Amino acid sequence: MVRSTSVARTRTTFASAGRDLFVALAPARASKRLRLAAGLRDAIRQGRLAPHTRLPASRNLASDLGVSRGVVVDAYDQLIAEGYLVAHRGSGTLVAPHAGQAASATPPVSNGTVFDYDFRPGLPDLASFPRTAWLAALRRVLRQVPDAELGYGPPAGAPALRDALRTYLGRVRGVVTDVDGVVVTTGAAQGMSLLLRVARERGHRAVAVEDPGSPEIRGLVHAAGLEPRPVRVDDDGMRVTDLIATDARMVLVTPAHQLPLGVVLSAGRRHELLAWAAARDGVIVEDDYDAEYRYDRQPVGTVQGLAPEHVAYIGTASKTLAPALRLGWLVLPSNLRVEVTELKRTADLHSAVFEQLALADLLGSGVFDRHIRRTRQLYRRRRDQLVAALAPHAQVGGIAAGQHAVLHLPPGCDEAGLIEAGARDSVGLHGLGRYRLSGGPPGLVIGYARCSEFRFRRGLDLLTQLLANCS
Repeated sequence: MVRSTSVARTRTTFASAGRDLFVALAPARASKRLRLAAGLRDAIRQGRLAPHTRLPASRNLASDLGVSRGVVVDAYDQLIAEGYLVAHRGSGTLVAPHAGQAASATPPVSNGTVFDYDFRPGLPDLASFPRTAWLAALRRVLRQVPDAELGYGPPAGAPALRDALRTYLGRVRGVVTDVDGVVVTTGAAQGMSLLLRVARERGHRAVAVEDPGSPEIRGLVHAAGLEPRPVRVDDDGMRVTDLIATDARMVLVTPAHQLPLGVVLSAGRRHELLAWAAARDGVIVEDDYDAEYRYDRQPVGTVQGLAPEHVAYIGTASKTLAPALRLGWLVLPSNLRVEVTELKRTADLHSAVFEQLALADLLGSGVFDRHIRRTRQLYRRRRDQLVAALAPHAQVGGIAAGQHAVLHLPPGCDEAGLIEAGARDSVGLHGLGRYRLSGGPPGLVIGYARCSEFRFRRGLDLLTQLLANCS
């Protein structure tokens, strides 16, 4: 049983344990989910909720507190993700073993504001990660891997994964390469950093980047000691005539689904880009980050497939499976392979082998393809819901693809003010302005993949209300 008190506390009676527990709630200015999660977290840290203690069923706790069941479910999910709670089928939700000790020794680090409804782009639906299939693949790998492969492996990656990637990318994305051209990396960020380091060592001083484009990529350019040269993007993708006017000999592009505008690099621009690379002996770095997700037609093929000796291709499992795997890959022209592989060796010797072999298993067995088909249906449904809800209030730009959409705000709508208003309702919004190097009209970049179904629907309702007030 839970009773509210005049000092912003609740008293929870655990019928199964036969004892009471006081859970202090945070001030009312925070959301109910955050207040409940904070109160339970403090109870665990202070030892008032001991390891292995069973918590009330979400429906019962919601009834006692007078809140919706979704508030309790979300609070439990948050604490499960942080390691304070565990959930076992048939046993309910329990305080994790050693949770109190671990929390008091190393309190969780916050990377910023936590929103109840966060439309941050760049993350897949983490709840859709194929845990059962991944665990089965790891078990097969552990049973079958020879002892000799448990030592230091090739810097370019496990041969089994490199071959599986060569086959998969050729079949699905039209990538042209051999096994020697594939290098496995610790995520796409490491792959990009390796290419930028090679450029720096070869005497490059600048790298062309899309404008608007990824601020994280610009950060990697600066970290490599290079200067980003912004190149405007319009409805046909990067303006190659603007690229020609720069002094850059390397260009970073997202041709299949431009980040953040969501446009496709047109056929004419692709040929212009290849002509630029041939004339300048330039390197095109093609970031194919979420190209598997196209909803209105088959995805366009890669630029790499048109000119393998002028394009370095980057892919990642972070957008299809989960960033936690830290698995990415490069497909390199012949004149970059030795330098990149040597830099990979000096960076970390090689990426973790068991994860590489498990991914190779998923690719070879068809499990990865089935996962893509399932999540493609999920993201398409969410995008359709987003467009239907927001189109009356603002223009949804870009093609029907990927895990984010760009929202062009109506004239007079203040981007920063809208983001602040969203934060007051615990809605995390992300402005188009942070992607720009030059000015432009206001907008939002809406990630629709990472939220749970419940949070997505509720967050979409709140966002619709914010836009109605803005317009």
